[in-house]
Amino acid sequence: MKILVTGATGKVGSRLAKRLAQRGDGVRALVRNPARAADLREVDVELAAGDLLDVDSLVAAVGGIDAVVHCAAFFRGATPEQAHAVNDLGTRHLASVARAASVKRFVFTSTGLVYGSNGGRLAREDDPCAPTAAYPVSKLAAERFLLGIEGLDVRVLRLPFVYGDGDPHIEEAIPLLSGFPPAQRMSIAHHVDVAQAVARLLDAVSPAHRIYNVVDDESPALATLFASVGAAPPDGSDAVRASAFDALLDGSRIREDLSFKPRFPRFADAVAAGA
Repeated sequence: MKILVTGATGKVGSRLAKRLAQRGDGVRALVRNPARAADLREVDVELAAGDLLDVDSLVAAVGGIDAVVHCAAFFRGATPEQAHAVNDLGTRHLASVARAASVKRFVFTSTGLVYGSNGGRLAREDDPCAPTAAYPVSKLAAERFLLGIEGLDVRVLRLPFVYGDGDPHIEEAIPLLSGFPPAQRMSIAHHVDVAQAVARLLDAVSPAHRIYNVVDDESPALATLFASVGAAPPDGSDAVRASAFDALLDGSRIREDLSFKPRFPRFADAVAAGA
């Protein structure tokens, strides 16, 4: 399969592009700055300079492509206007260009944050979504556009907090989560399992226009995640803000539909494996 991966210099996209190339797919990476993607060239990933807000660059990038895996997004530090422009409008541009180019499949990596606060219950894909922060609001808008577009086989993958594989994501999140309750649990998934889920969505003949959560079997407490990088537990001083992140993901659909089984079902498994 010839696959275009966007966001290929980001945490998820960079690791995903390499794994798709390693399994034998032809991978083209859409990057704004090819100089930042030299490591992708080393694993035979083709680079295409472009930007989600530059439609002409997208037209060139999708030429000859079988499938798009859309990981690019503006998350931390984005104003509501920037999040809307990149995550919603940019996705619309890419999907429209992909449909015009007869791309066979479009996998969109969204976020479990679209569910909004639900008191820590397991959120299923058909549950109502009520996000309040700019990032998940923009991602939900993009999801709804994609699922309503005709003539394009769309699959949406809602990601939890992604970790492992040399990614400093946990360390980087410590300052952002330091006021959360230490016992609050977080849905997580290892990069290996995110890549596995994407591959299953790419390979499955059906169903199209389907949403999937991908998540480990267990959701660890924040105190456990903090301890894994030698940090003191969060102090619970900002429980109100923490409530916006209290939804946990139910991962049964992707297991039932696509026989997904996480390589690292628990955080402890990845720790034990040095992964």
